[in-house]
Amino acid sequence: MPLIRANGIDVSYTVEGAGPPLVFLHGASSTALEDWAAQRPLFRKAFRIHLVDARGHGATRWDVRDGFDRDMLVDDLLGFVDALGLPTFHLVGFSMGAMTALTFATRHPERLRTAIICGIDVVREPRASVARRLMDPQRILRDEPDWAAQLERRHGPIQGEGTWQLLMKAIADDVASARLLTPEELRRVRLPVLLAYGDRDVFVPADHAVAIHRQLPDSRLFIAPNSPHQVMVSQPALFNQAAANFYRSTEQVARQRAEKAARARVAARAATGGAAEYDPTAVAVAEADHAGDPFHEW
Repeated sequence: MPLIRANGIDVSYTVEGAGPPLVFLHGASSTALEDWAAQRPLFRKAFRIHLVDARGHGATRWDVRDGFDRDMLVDDLLGFVDALGLPTFHLVGFSMGAMTALTFATRHPERLRTAIICGIDVVREPRASVARRLMDPQRILRDEPDWAAQLERRHGPIQGEGTWQLLMKAIADDVASARLLTPEELRRVRLPVLLAYGDRDVFVPADHAVAIHRQLPDSRLFIAPNSPHQVMVSQPALFNQAAANFYRSTEQVARQRAEKAARARVAARAATGGAAEYDPTAVAVAEADHAGDPFHEW
């Protein structure tokens, strides 16, 4: 997996496909390749997908004893897309990655064409209590040795033997202490958003998902039946169909957002004397991203 320097760390990622840029963010203690395995074959037909490992996870080396919180992850995402030269992009996040994505959308909405937010809440409970119980390293070692072994295989080779135990505690502590997003901040997310949840999610009850939906100006809500927290894993066909419908219905808006951002970059460069008033490459890239129908195979 390639590495790219972003926000002071070497971020590990996988890139596949061709088309408009799309960034995948994974959940706590996992990796992007694992969380989004059921989406990769389909999404890379319509997008150039970037599957990113968060700091302290997989091959993105980081000692969580030096700090670990949501704001770091948001800054990592900004550094990552800047390093790759992605002025605008589609964003998909699950759980911890969804919190990163949603927070990014409140701070940098102009950078996003669309967002899919899966399995995150904007209130503390029951998320914090569930995380504290499920992510307790001693409980995992005692009651779920197979998961403990999986976590070691997933993170140990790069992060160091046994470091997943520090990671789990750091994640649970952040869930319990991170500042909650406010309704005012959520109203800044003026872009197409698909909210995807499982009806049996122990972290986010369905009525909480409805409440988030009501606070976002341009959101759609998808609640998968008979599905726990990992909706895209437990119901991949339903999730992928919901995503395909979302991207088809928002394709024109996404194109307009990309082109608007491209024109803004041209104007900003001209105003500072950094480029000619017309930079054909800026708008051309946005237009080429959407040539034809990128969803015809979905």
